[in-house]
Amino acid sequence: MNFKGYSTQGIVLSRRNYHEADRIIKIFTKDYGKVVVLAKGVRRPKSRKRGSVEVFSKIRFSASRTKTFDIITETIPEDLYLSIRNNLRKMSLAYYFIEIIEKITSENEKHEVLYDLLVDFLERLKTETKLKKLRLEFIQKTLINLGFWPLGKELKNADGVLEDVLERKINSVRVGKAILG
Repeated sequence: MNFKGYSTQGIVLSRRNYHEADRIIKIFTKDYGKVVVLAKGVRRPKSRKRGSVEVFSKIRFSASRTKTFDIITETIPEDLYLSIRNNLRKMSLAYYFIEIIEKITSENEKHEVLYDLLVDFLERLKTETKLKKLRLEFIQKTLINLGFWPLGKELKNADGVLEDVLERKINSVRVGKAILG
């Protein structure tokens, strides 16, 4: 990354309020892996960045380096996945995908193939009707791409293997299983 700033695209993984009008945003980027940035003033009603820093939005952004947090200077929404947000079952699965990526990756570790996989599955989720099958396929491909499961071997207990790899439970798995069940 350039010392002063950088620009890339990414998927917003999470956000949390910080101070009066700011948010801390975790973004899974194509070029840098998972990064944590500060979106100053984004909680103000007139902020132009406000809509593009929602969870599982695909954005192009620029950020400046500081001693503490990188600060977002510009965001351009590429896909807000509105068709997914309008369907509770699909939105639940999108949050599940995001939670897996957030927990299985470390900050500043580039995973371009995993980024492309996430984008591909969010695109497929727009039109897919067999959500349970899509969920299991996402788990398997994620585990294979990160070297936790051999290519070509059947994955019978995807949730169990995933929890073993993460060494913790996925919070959204209950919601995902109930809705997709």
